[in-house]
Amino acid sequence: MPLKTFQDEQPSPNLTPMIDIVFLLIIFFMVGTKFVDIERKIAVKVPEVTDAVALTPAPEKRVVNVHQDGRISLDRQFVTLDELKSELIAARSQYQDLGVIVRADAEGAFQNVATVLNACTQAGVSVGISVRLGSKDGIMR
Repeated sequence: MPLKTFQDEQPSPNLTPMIDIVFLLIIFFMVGTKFVDIERKIAVKVPEVTDAVALTPAPEKRVVNVHQDGRISLDRQFVTLDELKSELIAARSQYQDLGVIVRADAEGAFQNVATVLNACTQAGVSVGISVRLGSKDGIMR
């Protein structure tokens, strides 16, 4: 059986396709920047508007806490149920997609949570409920 006494040459990577792609990208970006310059030179008077609305996206979801004793806080400030509803209606008038996260004390009465959820629904905001995950055997750790 003949044995190899010489080493095979290591394959060298073919860089030609990569160089072709780099040149095509350079040409693409050069042509693209030329279009931007041409657009700026077009003499067009842009229309004006008088009533400007907020162009920023909706803020983060507001947080409503329902405490064990039934007190309600909106973003860390205690409010009544009517104040909560009016605050949410006012905030929704600025941002149609406003949402709230309702966090409730596990030991509190569920009636308090249901009342807050109803007030949020009447204000027209989307509602999420915050819970914490327990273990599989049902015991919190």
